[in-house]
Amino acid sequence: MRLAAAFGLLPELCLVISTGLFPTILTVWRSPSLLFQPRELSRFFMSKVWNLYGNGVDGNAKGVKQTLITPHAYGVVLDIGAGHGHTINYLEHSRITKYIAVEPNTYMHAELRRTASAAGYTEDAGTLLILPCGAEDISTILSYLPAPHPPIDTLISVLTICSIPSPQSTITSLITEVLKPGGQVLYYEHVLSDRKDVAWWQWFWTPLWSIFFGGCHLDRQTHRWIEDVGGWVRGEGSVWRKEGENDETLFWYRAGRLVKAE
Repeated sequence: MRLAAAFGLLPELCLVISTGLFPTILTVWRSPSLLFQPRELSRFFMSKVWNLYGNGVDGNAKGVKQTLITPHAYGVVLDIGAGHGHTINYLEHSRITKYIAVEPNTYMHAELRRTASAAGYTEDAGTLLILPCGAEDISTILSYLPAPHPPIDTLISVLTICSIPSPQSTITSLITEVLKPGGQVLYYEHVLSDRKDVAWWQWFWTPLWSIFFGGCHLDRQTHRWIEDVGGWVRGEGSVWRKEGENDETLFWYRAGRLVKAE
């Protein structure tokens, strides 16, 4: 693997740090108690980073999302790690009963609510629900959802599983406890490379990268973990690689649609 590719994320990492560091320091100056709340501090930092990166990251994946989400999402949709709600812009409104956003970073909720409202999803109309918990909080998610369980028709994960705690058990619980029989998983995630040399650098960078990107791991086999849950309808759905992706990139993307057997 070329060193230029191995160290290609350094400029981006420097930009992220410069973007989030000053407002975070200023906030700590005003509220010193945040020093004793590392999770809250990390979420504030990440909210500033996402203000800069969110639209660009969404734009880079526009084609994939239009293929993955727009023709397939339906019914009650659960979007884990919703961020600013970019997924909403790919939903066909007439096919959606309710949009449920799981987003533990409450600093992002205002923008998420604005995005949803602009697309016609509101809490007053009962078509929007924002949950301030993580995807791993299965019992909390279920407590907010209407019976019967499992209630979700479409489970969407876009660049989220890279950062959730206990990803394998969380994926299994979401699929078995939250997703309806006959429901579908739509995902777009960066994953561990099939190339050993690239994977080595993903492992190398992950400890540092995760500090400044809200726990994001470069080295998770998300696509394999989802498939390994089992119970999928054969011949329904597919998994594919992002078109035009460089083999040496540290961000290997996989998109997929899988349907849960009834």
